[in-house]
Amino acid sequence: MSERARHWQYDELPGVDLLRARYVHKTFVRHTHENFVIAAIADGVEVFHHGGGDQYAGAGALALVNPDTPHTGRAGVPEGWRYGAVYPPVDVVAEIAAETTTLRGTPGFVSPVVDDPYAVGLVHQVLRAADEGNPLAADTLLRVAVTRLLRLNGGPMPRREVRTAGARTAARARAVLEERMARPPSLERLAAELGTSPFALLRAFRDAYGMPPHAWLTDARVRRARRLLDLGTAPSEVAVAVGFTDQPHLNRHFSRMVGVPPGAYQRERKNVQDVR
Repeated sequence: MSERARHWQYDELPGVDLLRARYVHKTFVRHTHENFVIAAIADGVEVFHHGGGDQYAGAGALALVNPDTPHTGRAGVPEGWRYGAVYPPVDVVAEIAAETTTLRGTPGFVSPVVDDPYAVGLVHQVLRAADEGNPLAADTLLRVAVTRLLRLNGGPMPRREVRTAGARTAARARAVLEERMARPPSLERLAAELGTSPFALLRAFRDAYGMPPHAWLTDARVRRARRLLDLGTAPSEVAVAVGFTDQPHLNRHFSRMVGVPPGAYQRERKNVQDVR
């Protein structure tokens, strides 16, 4: 069974990423998203590690991931899984929550898996409306789907507060890695710069961000690569700018986190820019 995926945006849903895919052998490494993930499973089973354990989402269920939450993804059955996903930005979800729910503060999803075939159908209708160039339907259905899921499974977003010395050290390490993304220091050198030991830094960073510094850096590089690709930068230039050794290195990590190669990702983005 062949794999296929399309990752795109629709001009009339600003900032919302869209994905339609069938994966069989695909494995997503631990990564995060800046936006919410609302993935509607049509066939098969997806397994994703989230919150300390494996979660299973089968046909008629949704995989729901809050922004900046580490998770993975793989097939849970031999035939893989087919799904459609929307990735609404934080401000869009907050606006919908304020207008249609009683949630206060920054909203988020409580459970990572919800069985709701009706909401699954709504997500696929959003994708169909975007494909057909129907902005009224796409925007309406997206808002109805998000409202339904917040009412079924919404709550205040957990807030990470930096209180301990270890958490403050982790935040400083993250700032260094963001600033020196293309030429990062070794763990030992980074720890020395911050006045701590390598293993203490490793523990503090994993506690604060859910992954070790090297995995977080790869995730951050892919995020920055997406922004550069959106601006029209060539993938070969993007690879060097974010610190990958070459374009194949970028391709490998990008595909394992975004689900499509950077070239295919950029082509879809260019189509949206052309429409604008």
